[in-house]
Amino acid sequence: MPPPAPLPRVLFVCTGNICRSPTAHALLAHKARQRGWPMTVDSAAVSNEEAGRPMDARSARELTRRGYPPLTHRARQVVAADFSRFDLVIGMTQAHVHALQRQRERARHSAPGAELATVRRMLDVLPGPLHGQDVPDPWYGGEADFIHAFDLIDQAVEAWLADWARPTPADLAERPRADA
Repeated sequence: MPPPAPLPRVLFVCTGNICRSPTAHALLAHKARQRGWPMTVDSAAVSNEEAGRPMDARSARELTRRGYPPLTHRARQVVAADFSRFDLVIGMTQAHVHALQRQRERARHSAPGAELATVRRMLDVLPGPLHGQDVPDPWYGGEADFIHAFDLIDQAVEAWLADWARPTPADLAERPRADA
């Protein structure tokens, strides 16, 4: 399937950038590659607690168990420049979204007139009861918590991909009519 144009540059964000956001990063990068969609994908943290650390072994294990390649990754904190480098910054929780919105406003003041990323919550793309929910942090739990977080992230990544694949009204207007 040809890539929709333009594809967003996406940054996933969680608390420490060792569980949820690198999982989303790995899933979106892999699924976009499978579709032949050239995408810029990265992940970061709202905090600097885990900076420099690799992906949590339990998250990496779940990726591998599901047949996805491991992500070569070192945790990092979101920086102001990320709001210019990416089109879409996706937080895993409402608390992340609030922190990212505050940081985006600070970035706006340091770069007036710059086009800055949109900030969204991961599960807001899903319909039904999951819409507006947070992706819970599995770090404090066991294997079942990592499986649950992975499942939510995987559903949301698929929904984001489907959303980007939908033609926009401008796309439809550019297509020749079959009866022309």
